[in-house]
Amino acid sequence: MERLWMNARRDSTDGPENVDELFAEIVAGLERDGVGKDWLDLDEVSPEKNTETGHDEPGPRTVVAEDPAPDPADEPERRDPADEDHYVPPEPPPFPVLRASTLAALGLFVLGILLLVAPGIFGLQSRIGTPLSLVALCAGVGWLILRMRNSPPPDSGWDDGAQV
Repeated sequence: MERLWMNARRDSTDGPENVDELFAEIVAGLERDGVGKDWLDLDEVSPEKNTETGHDEPGPRTVVAEDPAPDPADEPERRDPADEDHYVPPEPPPFPVLRASTLAALGLFVLGILLLVAPGIFGLQSRIGTPLSLVALCAGVGWLILRMRNSPPPDSGWDDGAQV
């Protein structure tokens, strides 16, 4: 089975040339393995003859109720569908308290932006304020990057999740 598929696949770029033959071979292999023997085969099932008309058509069926209808008192109370679809998320946890070094890095970042936008606030000309602002911006961003944690928090427990 595998050899036929590989040969047909190599010769044609869109798939095997004879799809019906390949499908029949796959089905025969599955039947050999016993797959699908418990399924109902519609060809083997013959309809029962209707005794009233003598034809192969099924006659009128009578429906027999096995369980009586439940009492209205036994049914659970109905809910409003609008309430079921509405999800109210829990309150998010509070922001952690910023450390002094994080505040200093953010201060450098803000100072760099101020020096870049308006160096006159500090009494500087733009030719001096621009390089100072770039240094302050780079220092603030670098400090924030260096302060990033590479390990999980100490209270995270034994299961750290996926580590990439």
